[in-house]
Amino acid sequence: MSLIQKLAVAYAALFFVVVAVGYVPAFNDAEGNLFSLFSLQWYDDLLHAFSGVWALVAAFVSHRQSVLYFKLFGAVYLFDGVLGLVTGSGYLDGGIFINGFRSFDDIDLATRFFANAPHLAIGGFAVFVGFWLSRRVRAPLASA
Repeated sequence: MSLIQKLAVAYAALFFVVVAVGYVPAFNDAEGNLFSLFSLQWYDDLLHAFSGVWALVAAFVSHRQSVLYFKLFGAVYLFDGVLGLVTGSGYLDGGIFINGFRSFDDIDLATRFFANAPHLAIGGFAVFVGFWLSRRVRAPLASA
């Protein structure tokens, strides 16, 4: 298993933990917001679980599929984080379509940053892995 495939397994574990953490009462405030920042719905859990399953399948299929996962997944998540930071609404949860552009009076920059930091970090690192690191890491040769 290549380093890229191992990173895909780590991403799968990360997303399964993200889904699980949403159901731990200690991490939710009185309004049900995770870490007092995120209002996660069932479709958010579904998206995170799908992201984890996709990463796990890609990791066990091949090095090449893992690279493709990081390129596609990374671009989608990073753009969602950037859009959320700039407009106050992302597109993966449909927020940009439901809420439209939210002014800086609605959500201050610090809250926007911390609310979108997970997608910026996870997507940014995935883009790094898919487009840069994957060119420097070779797939292991198949053993006969």
